[in-house]
Amino acid sequence: DTECPFCKRFHETMKQVIDEYGDTGKVAWVYRHFPLDQLHPKARKEAEALECAGAQGGNDTFWKYADRLYEITPSNDRLDPAELPKIAQYIGIDVTKFNECLSSGTYAEHVANDLENAVATGGRGTPWSIFVAPDGTKFPINGAQPYEAVKQLIEISVSGRFTPRRPFVFPPTIILQVTSLPFILKTSNCFLPSSTITLSPGFTSFGNSL
Repeated sequence: DTECPFCKRFHETMKQVIDEYGDTGKVAWVYRHFPLDQLHPKARKEAEALECAGAQGGNDTFWKYADRLYEITPSNDRLDPAELPKIAQYIGIDVTKFNECLSSGTYAEHVANDLENAVATGGRGTPWSIFVAPDGTKFPINGAQPYEAVKQLIEISVSGRFTPRRPFVFPPTIILQVTSLPFILKTSNCFLPSSTITLSPGFTSFGNSL
């Protein structure tokens, strides 16, 4: 979800991962769309914009567009749609062709299929990622996990040290931080409206992710 502030944060984490591991062939980053329409109505069309950019210039252009979009969006559905063709111009693709693609809805079904797949695999909020180890074992990465946690998973995976008795456990996605009474619930996800989080008495939440 390109309008989720936690996706924006995790995008930078994954860029760091690729900077370290991409050239070694240990890690490949496969991007799929998970726009949360109820929270971020603009995200779906932004997802189509990514695909329209990629259709013109291939894989590298897709990532250039994604990087620029995450760089400039204020998140929380506040990016002006007029910025989408400006991003296309910024990365050097044909703006007329880009606008034609975006207005035609060519990639609407593709984005919808990605969203359905995300929910089917257990995604209830964004960012939602699945790490596939060399032996095919799959590990969900729920939320904007820090670089150090993702790096640890990669290192354990490529070393072959995964065992049934030693499952990898990420730091909790939901963190309780005591600042002053009452407590504050901090999350690293943008949640689907259907997701339920129960707060005990004396707890409050902040941000748009709940």
